[in-house]
Amino acid sequence: MKISGAIFDCDGTILDSMPMWNKIFPDWLNSHNIPHAHMLAEKYEYMNFQDECFFFHDEFGVCASREEALAEVCALVRVAYRTEAAPFEGIDLWLKTLQAAKIPMVVASSTTTSLVKEALAYHGLLDYFMDILYTGDVGVDKTQPDIYFAAREVLDTPLDETWVFEDAPFGVSTAYKAGFPTVCLFNDHDGRDENFMRANCDVFVHGYPELSLDLLTDYARSLTTAPTNTMNCLVIGGSPVPSSTDLVTRLAADADWIVAVDRGAETLKSAGIKPDAFCGDDDTASPATCDWARSVARTSLLYPTKKYATDLAIALKSATHEAARRNSNLRLTLSCISGGRQDHQLGVWGNLAAYVNACPHIVEDNEGSAWECRLLSPAGKTSWTLDAEAVGKTFSAVALAPNTLVSEEGLRWEVNHKSFALLSDVGISNEVISENACISCHQGILACFLLS
Repeated sequence: MKISGAIFDCDGTILDSMPMWNKIFPDWLNSHNIPHAHMLAEKYEYMNFQDECFFFHDEFGVCASREEALAEVCALVRVAYRTEAAPFEGIDLWLKTLQAAKIPMVVASSTTTSLVKEALAYHGLLDYFMDILYTGDVGVDKTQPDIYFAAREVLDTPLDETWVFEDAPFGVSTAYKAGFPTVCLFNDHDGRDENFMRANCDVFVHGYPELSLDLLTDYARSLTTAPTNTMNCLVIGGSPVPSSTDLVTRLAADADWIVAVDRGAETLKSAGIKPDAFCGDDDTASPATCDWARSVARTSLLYPTKKYATDLAIALKSATHEAARRNSNLRLTLSCISGGRQDHQLGVWGNLAAYVNACPHIVEDNEGSAWECRLLSPAGKTSWTLDAEAVGKTFSAVALAPNTLVSEEGLRWEVNHKSFALLSDVGISNEVISENACISCHQGILACFLLS
């Protein structure tokens, strides 16, 4: 999605200040002998700064007046912003990137404009922003989208091109539901619910080093209407033992979109095939190959080496976005994803299990043997009928979800709606004995291996 303007929250998004805020109101309430201070501060976090100060005066009698309550907390905040808060790693570079791309930026905060200005100025970040908006001036807190719409008016940018950067659950979900493309800046020390945050944003990252303009522009929201086409995507992974040039060339001939995953660019380059997308952190492909892949690919997603997502996960998500742009069902074929570290291997199957609706098909011919695997599930491809060439080959089935129900016909040992436990070996080393042998998955997820 295009980015024409950016709206940033301040606390917990620009400044790593939530630990400071998590103490300020509880400590202040404790100093006035208010019981359950931490619980109260957390409960009313959604309020704007001034309203929260006034609320605790009005409801709990803190300080002699509203003005005195506000002044006390303001004094605490000014000191804490200088001594306990700091900009998040990478925020300065990210703001420079947006500024260089001539993308205007504003701050939308639940903290008063004067305090935010002082804090950003102290940390050298104020000049990036054309304005700072305060929920108290808008009239409602961030459980309503008014401040984001007000910020968009300042930016004068289209709604679907105005990205919101937030860390708080009420801010993320409000902006997302209002139609703004939304980035959740998640960290491990502010106590947020990761599942909720992932479900209520467009892009989920653990910090600014994971962000890039390419990542945002590559993003596309999931389809809300029935797809009209099918996009066959070939993903060439970064296995240290790649598949043959002949196999990769054959698979590429049937693909509408080809993704190189880091070292996978080496395999494609050797085969004379240009990737449509190049994803990864440049830690396994040579610098020359990385430069080549970026020069020929339509989409390039560079991530830092120290990141939470694997290169394959990034590639699969990028393929999903391309299919959405084409209003198409995604169909995945993958090669060069086996071999290498065992933990990576297990991660591959975990990643693919999340994409069963794309009917993943893995084809390999490395390390002296050829084999293929299909993931079956009621959410995607439910059955696999083998051809005559499969007779005599070894067949194995492994459940990738609990209580997977399986039927197998035309194999030496047949089953009918048998329950396979997660990662059980009950389906290992069967043999295909009949033409048109068929394997079906009635429930769960089944990885089916046909081995030469």
